[in-house]
Formats: sequence, C-alpha cells, structure tokens
Amino acid sequence: MTAASPAHGFPRAAVLLLLGALTLLPIMDGCAKLLSRTLSVYEITWARYFFHWIVLLPILFARYSWRLFTPSRTAMQLARSTILLVGTTLFFFGLSYMPVADTLALFFVSPLAATVLSHFLLKEKVGPRRFAAVIVGFIGALIILRPGFGVFRWPALFSLGSGLLYGFYAIATRKLAGTAPPLVTAGFTALVGALVMSLAAPLYWVTPSLFQFALMILIGAIAAIGHYMVILAYERAQASLLAPFAYYEIVMAVIVGFVMFGDFPDGWTWVGIAVLAASGVYISLRERQLGLRRALADPNP
Repeated sequence: MTAASPAHGFPRAAVLLLLGALTLLPIMDGCAKLLSRTLSVYEITWARYFFHWIVLLPILFARYSWRLFTPSRTAMQLARSTILLVGTTLFFFGLSYMPVADTLALFFVSPLAATVLSHFLLKEKVGPRRFAAVIVGFIGALIILRPGFGVFRWPALFSLGSGLLYGFYAIATRKLAGTAPPLVTAGFTALVGALVMSLAAPLYWVTPSLFQFALMILIGAIAAIGHYMVILAYERAQASLLAPFAYYEIVMAVIVGFVMFGDFPDGWTWVGIAVLAASGVYISLRERQLGLRRALADPNP
C-alpha cells in the first residue's frame, strides 16, 4: 500500500474506499494462488506489475502527464520499489504453498516491523507500550507458525519475510512523504516492477492458456484499481484512523480461500490471527492518540 499524507475531510468515504480495496485485493491473491499451480511465480509477479502499469497509465497521464517519470529522490524511489517487488515475489511464493488466509495473516507482521524500524531508522520515539504490543504481535505470528509442534511449514517463511520487507517499504514511504504525489510514486513503483520482471520472467516462462492469460490481466487490473482506491482513501483520512480497518483484509482472505480452495484456518491459527490483529490495532490507536497529543501541544504545527 502507498501511504498518502494525512488529510482531513470525509472519513466515511475513506473507510468505504479502503474496505472496497481490501475486498478486491484478496481476490487477486486467490487468482495468483490458482495460477501458481501451473505457472511460474516470476511470471505471475510480472503480470501483477505489467498489467498494473498498463491500467494505471491513463490515470497517471490524465493527472500528471510526463512528470510521473521523473519523481524527486529517484534513488530512494528505486530502493522502495525494489523492496516492494521482492516482498511481492516472496508473498506469491508463500501463496503457492499455503492457504490465502494464513499467508496474509503472517504478512501482517509488517506494521509491527515498521514500528520497530521507525525507532532505529527514523529515530522516532517508540514507548514501552508499543514495544510490548510488538512483542505480543510476534507471539501471535509464532502461534500461527507453531515451530516445534509438528505443524510448522517452511514456506511460511516466505510470507513472514514479505511482511518484514513491507516494514522497510513503509519506512521508505514515510521518508518519501511529500516529495511526490502518492499516485506518481505508485506509478513509478509499478513501472520498476514491470521492467525488472520483464527481464526475469522469460527465464521461467510457461505459455499460459487463454483463461490463465485472462487471470493474469485480472491480477494486474485488481492491483491497479485496489491500490488506487487505497490512495484515494488515504487522501481523505489520516493513516492512523484507517489502520485498524486493514485487518478486514484477513476476513476477505478467509472467504476467498474457502470459496476457491476449500481452505479454512484451524483454531490455533485463528488465535494467532486475533493476537496479531489486536497488537496491530493497539499500535495504530496508540499512534493516533500520541499524534493528537502532539497536535494539541503545538498550536502552530
């Protein structure tokens, strides 16, 4: 997701946009998992970025013209785009082995990782309460993984690694905040992913059927539309307000996994998801509370 600068206005519209995006994105994950049965993960990742870029291009030109190709702080933009590309590839590898809901649940270590990284990389003050919430959240991830209990699946490391990388991606996004419009940053990210995967995918190419090719286009279209809706949501409300709603995506992932593959999380996985989600929601609410305190303390922000 691409974080936009906090804005005031219509939080109800922002919440609806975010929930709409989070209804679509797990469908993309389900399609990617379905394709991974016969196609290379690199080929699927190429489709996700290439068709994302194709769908997004007209919107970008309509709003920003040729400026989208030259965002400021290009080196940081490239680093951010590369982090997301590697994270997406790992996530799709996780999907190819694991249920959609389990894969996405482990990916949600990302806000915990971002909280810790903000302390070390951005020198932001993270108090003992949020550090405690991070520890609780990682305990939730361990409950899902259950190493040593005979149910650990090594492919879970793909989705866990994807979540940790997304923490770095979130930090890079914060550092880029205000340097370019969010949609331009999203377009640059899609372009980088499309170019890199256009070089890598042919090495692992499997000729898709007409149906598979349609699914590949659908994956890119959902990625473009879903992430554009996220950008619109974050343009209308503060990130800390919207963050708790992000866990709705796990609910949709459970539905998609059950409808498409007959997968349903077991009891312990639900416990882990609940612990992980509760810690993430607490961190976002705490950050919102601290942000309001800072705003009240500074009458001229």
